[in-house]
Amino acid sequence: MAPLPKHWTPQHWASLRPFGIGLQRPNNYLEVWKALAENRDQLGYAWRILNEGVCDGCALGTTGLKDWTVDSVHLCNIRLRLLRLNTMPAFDPALLADIAPLRFMSSAELRDLGRLPVPMIRQRGAPGFTPLSWDAALDLTASAIRATTPDRVACYMTSRGMPNESYYGVQKAIRAIGSNNIDNAARICHAPSTNALKGALGITATSCSYQDWIESELIVFIGANPANNQPVTTKYLYYAKKNGAKIVMVNAYREPGMDKYWVPSNIESAVFGTQITDRFYMVNIGGDIAFLNGALKQVIADGRIDHAFVEAHTTGFAELCAALATQSWEELEALSGASRDDMQAFGRLVGGAQRAVFVWSMGVTQHVCGEDGVRAIINLALTRGFIGRAGCGVMPIRGHSGVQGGAEMGAYTTALPGVRPVDPANAAAIGALWGFDIPATHGLTAPEMIDAAADGRLDVLLAVGGNFLEALPEPEYVRAALERTPLRVHHDIVLSSQMLVDAAETVLLLPATTRYEVPGGVTETSTERRIIFSPEVAGPRIAAARPEWEVFLEIASRVRPELRQLLVVAGTPALRAEIARVIPQYDGIQHFAQAGDQFQYGGAHLCAGWQFPTPDGRAHFSPVTPPATRRAADQFAVTTRRGKQFNTMIHEPHDMTTGAARDAIFMSTEDATRLGLTAGEQITLVGEVGRYDGRVFLAKVTPGNLQVHWPEGNGIIRRDRRSPEAGIPDYNALVRIERVAT
Repeated sequence: MAPLPKHWTPQHWASLRPFGIGLQRPNNYLEVWKALAENRDQLGYAWRILNEGVCDGCALGTTGLKDWTVDSVHLCNIRLRLLRLNTMPAFDPALLADIAPLRFMSSAELRDLGRLPVPMIRQRGAPGFTPLSWDAALDLTASAIRATTPDRVACYMTSRGMPNESYYGVQKAIRAIGSNNIDNAARICHAPSTNALKGALGITATSCSYQDWIESELIVFIGANPANNQPVTTKYLYYAKKNGAKIVMVNAYREPGMDKYWVPSNIESAVFGTQITDRFYMVNIGGDIAFLNGALKQVIADGRIDHAFVEAHTTGFAELCAALATQSWEELEALSGASRDDMQAFGRLVGGAQRAVFVWSMGVTQHVCGEDGVRAIINLALTRGFIGRAGCGVMPIRGHSGVQGGAEMGAYTTALPGVRPVDPANAAAIGALWGFDIPATHGLTAPEMIDAAADGRLDVLLAVGGNFLEALPEPEYVRAALERTPLRVHHDIVLSSQMLVDAAETVLLLPATTRYEVPGGVTETSTERRIIFSPEVAGPRIAAARPEWEVFLEIASRVRPELRQLLVVAGTPALRAEIARVIPQYDGIQHFAQAGDQFQYGGAHLCAGWQFPTPDGRAHFSPVTPPATRRAADQFAVTTRRGKQFNTMIHEPHDMTTGAARDAIFMSTEDATRLGLTAGEQITLVGEVGRYDGRVFLAKVTPGNLQVHWPEGNGIIRRDRRSPEAGIPDYNALVRIERVAT
């Protein structure tokens, strides 16, 4: 770990107001007091979780309060808000005897009722749920699976604190029953990143480490808002700026948290704040590809290509240049929403840097062109050889602690353990390791599971956490699909709105353990590929709660009793030993036994020494055409955004960073003035599939573009718009504005 600069830099200060008093900003110290109040009945247990466990929030990864990148405390308001999920007691099962009153409650209110207490069942037409034994619940589930065919069974896993052991055990169980219908939350966040990285570089994760931010000259954020979603990263940016790095952001909104942030763990930034981003480049929603292509044209025009690297280690550059030559500046300006001057200025920044890191998130991936958006980023990085060396890299930053490991464990309909593609050869190889045959063709993605349910092609839906009703587009369509499924099994720690939706026949609720309750401990894989051991933390327990891996392997053994000896394992140490045998990059995980055990697979940099694990050993440029934007003169592009929340779990009615309420419609002052609208005025967005009622919130948004909160805005998002390779939903729409009569 390189020494960190300790001198103060007043030129980076955000304000002379001590602690930003009176300014719109997150109050991280207030979050500490809220956490104390929420967990006052279990303060000792809460402290042990924070001090011993691996964070179940974003995918930065910790051991207790230790930061792997800088020598300081690793704690953020996201982790503090999630703490109560682990310490609260179970609710009284009688609470679910009649669910009619509960249907008027928000998901936040349902969550606050407490932990799921025992297995519970509700038959169609019954007023509520009644308890049943674990044996009865498992037998019922296994009987339903045996009564149908494997292609009519599907399983979805969330990223909510889910450890690698659960992902691995559940996907093995689903494949043992003969189905590849197993998918996880990565499908609706970074699936396009996986596809694009694999094709271009031969990797499926970030090529670099967080330390590279601090050592870089240029850090570029594209469609990412880490100040809101991974707030501890602002500490790394604070030090990067001290080391002379330029930080730029390409986005449709000038995110306030990426403009100015008060880093609570550093006295200078805590008092005076830090001006994080040096330059914002404002683009249209979906305009990233055009903007990046324009920048690349400038890098080429300036002769700043690393020709030695390109000629020796890449392929496809000539084809890329030919494609760029057909894209005029006028076209790129119209599509990107940015000026030629801005694209050229950004290109000169990239061309002039010796070290750069490119970071992106769902602002890039959650589009019908998500894979091409990532390829455009990789193209720009490759022109300067910003891969496989210190201070350089490409990073799809993960917002949830389980997502990186989920795909690598094989909880993915298009990939087996180790992110091996689902094909006959790989299926045979994994099957040989397990001792039984597994399917060799792709199963259903998460959105396709709902389509199958809606079409009457799904008999059993197994939901391990998550909330399809609030996560996917067109929620009424999702509701109808859930209602048509004969058996739904929800294995989770708390109640959610989708559990209260009627089923065609039966709904089962199964109580799950948290990651801190599992005997033998568990592991998480962070964004930077660091596999970290999280020990069992002593504290109160929900007696009936069981870990996901144990439950699903037991279900599979009841479906196929002849495989019981191959499926049932003694505990998580045995699971880790198996993971090490099946997934080569995880070799070493079998030795984890105590807090602090960890390693970073692949080392600090993948593709180090410009060795690319592609079939030809080279990195691949990809000609990318910006998507055409066709909209009428009175239409706006609208995208969905996150506020004070974690996944679909909303924590506050107002976002501390922006000041926006949940019904805010982010709009530029220029558009509001042109339409004669005022701040706070109620309007309706009318799209192809629905309407959204909200209030004007004036913000620094690219004119012609709007933003609304997710999941509230899902009713105007079309379910059938998905990216062609990964099948990620496009969480964007075209809308018209209607004024609400007063």
